[in-house]
Amino acid sequence: MWLSDFRIVLADRVIERGALRIEGGQIAEIGEAPVANADIEGNGLILMAGMIDMHGDMIEREVEPRPNVRMPMELGLRDLDRRLANSGITTAYAAVSFSPGSTYGHMRSYDFTSQMIRALRTYSQHLLVDHRVHARFEVTFPAALSVVKELIAEGSVDLISLCDHTPGQGQYRDLAKQAEMAAKAKGISLEQAAENLQQRIRERRESAGDLTETLRAIAQYCALHGVPLASHDDDTVEKVALMQGLGANISEFPVTIEAAQEARRRGMLNAMGAPNALRGTSYSGNLSARDVHAAGLLDLLAADYHPSAMLPAVLVLAKTDPMGLAGAARLVTLNPARSLGLEDRGEIRAGLRADLIIADDSGVGHVRSVLSKGRVIYSDGSIAAHRAANVTSMSFG
Repeated sequence: MWLSDFRIVLADRVIERGALRIEGGQIAEIGEAPVANADIEGNGLILMAGMIDMHGDMIEREVEPRPNVRMPMELGLRDLDRRLANSGITTAYAAVSFSPGSTYGHMRSYDFTSQMIRALRTYSQHLLVDHRVHARFEVTFPAALSVVKELIAEGSVDLISLCDHTPGQGQYRDLAKQAEMAAKAKGISLEQAAENLQQRIRERRESAGDLTETLRAIAQYCALHGVPLASHDDDTVEKVALMQGLGANISEFPVTIEAAQEARRRGMLNAMGAPNALRGTSYSGNLSARDVHAAGLLDLLAADYHPSAMLPAVLVLAKTDPMGLAGAARLVTLNPARSLGLEDRGEIRAGLRADLIIADDSGVGHVRSVLSKGRVIYSDGSIAAHRAANVTSMSFG
């Protein structure tokens, strides 16, 4: 199958009017000029590798769209799958959390999070997107080590990140602001919310030694079994040094430019949220992804909580990236593929999976069609994608 007359985004440049041949679900050939009688005519549309989202927080909201309104797991996973495909994401790491003490603790308990992970594994063969599991562990979660071992032993986790949402540091350095948010979310007084935060700080301080040993054990187990490890909300050079020393190779959402600089110096990759990059600001008032990009420190973009922001964020950053669209696209394709050990995807190159996005850059940008292993998994009907393949049927047998 030939796709012709596209702006083909390679890892290091853009072919302005090229062609691409798919055979057996893989990219078989790339041409520098259009070909005659192609199966799909691009007429100058963008053709880039399918996006890889290493951190998507959406699964909880799909399963429970409103507090204590629980949808069937199968329905939530199906809806999330379609949402990701429509956004141009062909490989998605669902960021599920083990953090029962958080605002969404009822959704982040051991039992419920484990249930979501196993359901995702069960239904994955019936879904459009290649779904993987990014397990997030609050460092104060007592059973963190035993759960890590359990999940890795059964092959249920593909990426682990270590989070510390103790008040007064990381993402929540502003205690007054966090107290206001907690009071509103839990329906308690501002005074009670503030006291709860102080109690969490005291508990974290008292258990510091035990937590360090647990972190080391988790990191060693991940390294032994080849599971990538990421840190989360790094705010100081000391925290970056600790996490890199443990074996983390990704710094997720650093909250200060100093932390991002230290991560780069130590060979870690900096990941920021696509919504942050698109809007130009962090919703929580922390570091701007555009500032990280301008400083030459941005390596990965993640959907975070809004997958449709991925393509628009790439197009925004392409305007200032030294490599233009090719450089910005690497943030959601080649860079995450390499950092997560996905050798068969992440760029348009002969021999790799034909995970592809057809898009235009008008307005905020629009995903027109998406292919996974050469098979159309989404089309908005604006191009003749039906000549290449039928949209995959949805079936949960």
